[in-house]
Amino acid sequence: MPLATPADATALNPIVAMPAHALSDAIRRRELSCVEVMRAYLAHIDHVNPKINAIVARRDADALLREAAERDAQLEAGQWLGWMHGMPQAPKDLTAVRGMVTSMGSLVYKDQVTPHDSIIVERMRAAGAIFIGRTNVPEFGLGSHTYNPVYGTTGNPYNPQRTAGGSSGGAAAALAARMLPVADGSDFGGSLRNPAAFCNVYGMRPSAGRVPFGPSPEVFLKQLSYEGPMGRTPRDVALLMSVMAGHDKRSPLSLRDDPAQFSQALDADMRGKRVGWLSDWKGYLPMEPGILDVCAQGLATLDTVGCDVIDYDVPFAGDRLWRMWLTHRHLMVGGQFRALVQDPATRKLVKPALIWEVEGLDGMTGLDVYQATQERSAWYQTVLRMFEDVDFLAVPSAQVFPFDAALDWPKEIAGRSMDTYHRWMETVTPWTLAGCPVISVPVGFNPDGLPMGMQLIGPPQADLDVLRLAHAYDAASDWVSAHQPAALWRAAD
Repeated sequence: MPLATPADATALNPIVAMPAHALSDAIRRRELSCVEVMRAYLAHIDHVNPKINAIVARRDADALLREAAERDAQLEAGQWLGWMHGMPQAPKDLTAVRGMVTSMGSLVYKDQVTPHDSIIVERMRAAGAIFIGRTNVPEFGLGSHTYNPVYGTTGNPYNPQRTAGGSSGGAAAALAARMLPVADGSDFGGSLRNPAAFCNVYGMRPSAGRVPFGPSPEVFLKQLSYEGPMGRTPRDVALLMSVMAGHDKRSPLSLRDDPAQFSQALDADMRGKRVGWLSDWKGYLPMEPGILDVCAQGLATLDTVGCDVIDYDVPFAGDRLWRMWLTHRHLMVGGQFRALVQDPATRKLVKPALIWEVEGLDGMTGLDVYQATQERSAWYQTVLRMFEDVDFLAVPSAQVFPFDAALDWPKEIAGRSMDTYHRWMETVTPWTLAGCPVISVPVGFNPDGLPMGMQLIGPPQADLDVLRLAHAYDAASDWVSAHQPAALWRAAD
């Protein structure tokens, strides 16, 4: 079971304990000043972050308090910037933030100061967020374990000797440890879902085009890597989505739906909603013992809220999906970083996984890419037919519990060898390829107190429906507030 609060621990500051939606309301009503909020968070980060190393590249505290005072002055003058007014935020160290280093965890970029904001950072800044630093990532965001030669390893808030996942591992760990009210992340191969599962929070990979990507010269290539929100409640996830989502002409494939839809109440009747449980894909996906057992708890919660959960067999071979995944992954990752691997001066500075991705392009032909695209299209059509049978799908968010942080990646699961650095998280890749909205919800803990999550998947562009299901689930389960991580607590003075 999860570790209990130590008897000699000091009480958690109620400001950092508040859900983000409640904190935002308290700031707007001027029940809390932005300076009070900033002081509370900075003090809490000082005590907790050294244990897990989730927030890096921190800004000067005095400068942050001056910005918080400016936010208070704006409220005094009747100017409320938006939902994130005065809220501390630490963008993931893969996304551009004007005037801050975007290292991507790489020695190549460790001193790279970004001259512009990404679109999501522009929007969080315009909504009143105050950027206090960055959240840690794996080098170049590769692999679901957050460690790099610039800032080191991020530990799991429930056991700092275990991984927090990745690539949004710093974001998930900071969120779980109450060092941020909400967190942004990105997801190509489960990077919003796997760390959410490992840290007992909610992480959502939105539908294709829901959150605009850029500004970047690669807007037509970035069709599988999406940015999205993380929170301790589905309500917080939805509200951050309302800030991040919405069309931008610099991201031509972005959806034109009104993002205000994510600001509305999420209450909805889930009775009779059909949820197809995919389990381990008829044995295709190896699972560490205990994962399906804790997921059964999550399925029972869905039953409690009125859903009809059924066992569902996917009419598509898993190895067929994996082959197309590798082609798309090599194309998009290898193409982006090819120059670094070809240059001897930078090749010696990058991790083996990046070299492997780039070398995966060797011998690849235009026909290979075309055939992989055909296969992805066939999978998409299959997914559409699946959603004629059910309203939602469910599958584990990870195939292992949080593993030893000293490892690069798990080399085997349940006696089956993993042949790549990301094969062990194959459970997330089908939904990346389909472009469906997916949220990882907490489902419980193993006997060592390590968390796990389950993916809830909706039809393409049904993001709001997925959030409504997660909201009903959260109201019936409450894993996040009822099972707080040991890293939160410090001995009484």
